[in-house]
Order: sequence, then structure tokens, then C-alpha cells
Amino acid sequence: MGRTSAYATQGIGRELADYGLVLIGSAFVATAFNIFLLPNEIASGGVSGISTITKSLFDWNPAFVQGALNIPLFLIGIFFLGKSFGLKSLVGTIALPLFVYLTQTIEPATENALLAAIFGGMGVGLGLGIVFKGRASTGGVDVAAQVIHRTTHLSLGLCIAMIDGLIVTTAALAIDLEKGLLALVALFVTSRTIDFVQVGFNRSKNVMIISKEMESVRLAVLQEIDRGVTVLRAVGGYTNEERPIIMCVVEQSEFTKLTQTVKQIDPSAFVIAMDAAEVLGEGFKTN
Repeated sequence: MGRTSAYATQGIGRELADYGLVLIGSAFVATAFNIFLLPNEIASGGVSGISTITKSLFDWNPAFVQGALNIPLFLIGIFFLGKSFGLKSLVGTIALPLFVYLTQTIEPATENALLAAIFGGMGVGLGLGIVFKGRASTGGVDVAAQVIHRTTHLSLGLCIAMIDGLIVTTAALAIDLEKGLLALVALFVTSRTIDFVQVGFNRSKNVMIISKEMESVRLAVLQEIDRGVTVLRAVGGYTNEERPIIMCVVEQSEFTKLTQTVKQIDPSAFVIAMDAAEVLGEGFKTN
């Protein structure tokens, strides 16, 4: 009973932390939108991009436009995607236009459109990354993209790209071609920043080693590099002989030492290295 109670308390704490992340992330997105993107008319996709266009053309308040679009889109998401869409996403859907409204009086940070695209993209990416850490979303066109994906079976990435591309193209035609190009810059920076928030600086390497001295290499990795290994059974395509593959994951800082150690044991060893964006487990991140 005590352990169950502890797990329940832990779960409640995690849920509250998630809601906190959703609110903090939404505040970052709204602030970046109001001090960088909106004043410089950079419509970098999404509902915020639509509200930038309507502000430029009709002088409609972006907070009201985002709220007017987000709520129906969320309800559509519930209808097509089910209740699993989540309460936290509803909080994000409401919080973002609310924070846009509350931060609309903050003075613009710069009148340089390129700087606005770069730093606005970073701010939006930071905020969205924090929201995603809270296992939620801020609604918007991501919902529309998921619905299109579900009904047409097009890839989700393609659906998002199509919608954002349409918004950016509309901005380029309705506002200014240069602003449309800067919106693409902001979109790219946003996506890279989200990746950074999700993964961080600590990128690892997934290394595959094929060697005639398999046992010596295995022991060296275990003892000298102090990393675990997995031996995969494989067969050479040319020789048709069994060729075990040693697989291990190391930090970037350990990669050179690993390759040098392997080459000292077997100069003819075949080493393949691939980026591992996120590694969970003993010796790496635990959650």
C-alpha cells in the first residue's frame, strides 16, 4: 500500500510538473511572437503565422485570432483523434492565445527583420520544446495536420510542411516576398531549437565494429572504454561466413579513444559510426 501511495504521489507530481511546463512554454512562445515576429510581420507558419497575416491585412488582434482558431481546431482534434488528445493540450491551446494577449504591450526587441526571424524562431522553438517536454502541444495547425494525416494517409511531416508552406506563401504574397523568405528562416531556427531542447548538447555515437579480433575488441571496450557492448550475429555477404558485429554507444568525447583502441588491436577492423540523438539507460540519461 505504501509503495502504491508513493507511486501515486510521484505520478501527481509529474502531472503538475507537466502542466507547469505547458504554461511556461506557452509564455515563451507568446513573448517571442510579440517582441520579435509580429512587429516585423514574420508569419513563420502555424496559427501564429495566420494571426500575423490577419493583423497585417485587417488589423485583427492576434490573440483573438489565435483563440478563435485554436479552440475549434482542438474540438476537431477530439472528434477525429479521440479523447486521448489530452487535457494538457487543451491547457496549451487556451494558454497560448491568453499569453499572447497578456504580452502584447511589450515593446519590440528589434526592428531588424533578420534578427527578429532568428531570435523569434529561437524563442518559439524554446517554448514549443518546453511544451513538448510537458507531453502536450499548443494545438493549432498541428491538429489539422494530424487530421489530414489520419484521413489521407499522407505522412505527418508532409502534412505539417504543406500547411506551413501554404501559410508562408500566403504571407509572401499578402505582405512581402522578403518577409516570406524570413519566415522560412524562422521556421528552420524553430525546428532546430526544438531539437536542442528535446535532445540537448549531449549527442552520442552508435558504433558498429566488425573485426577478426572480436573477443579482444569486446574486452577492450568493456575495460578500457568502460562501455557496455552488444554482440550481433551476422553473416558476411561475400564470404558467407559468420561475422559477429560489436555494437556499443559512446559519448562524443569517447569516440576517438574507441577508434584508436580498436585500430591498435586490429588495424583492418571495419568501424561504422552513426549519430545517436538520445540514449536512455545506464551510463547515459535515465529518463
